[in-house]
Amino acid sequence: MVIVRNDDHNTFDHVAKTLAQVIPGVGVDQGYRFADQIHNSGRAVVWTGQREPAEHYWQQLFDAGLMMAPLEQH
Repeated sequence: MVIVRNDDHNTFDHVAKTLAQVIPGVGVDQGYRFADQIHNSGRAVVWTGQREPAEHYWQQLFDAGLMMAPLEQH
């Protein structure tokens, strides 16, 4: 699971657009829904699947400045 956490420095626009650019199947509208969930509940699971792509998506989101929860070790 790739989990994005809430922070005090990223804008809704940045979170939504970054998620849309990085996560397959996520458009900007869904990115804004995730941003809202992150803001209101402190986190959102933005992708689930195999470990290798999860690591790739996690790193891209982290590099874009999003606050990431550690990947779960399985």
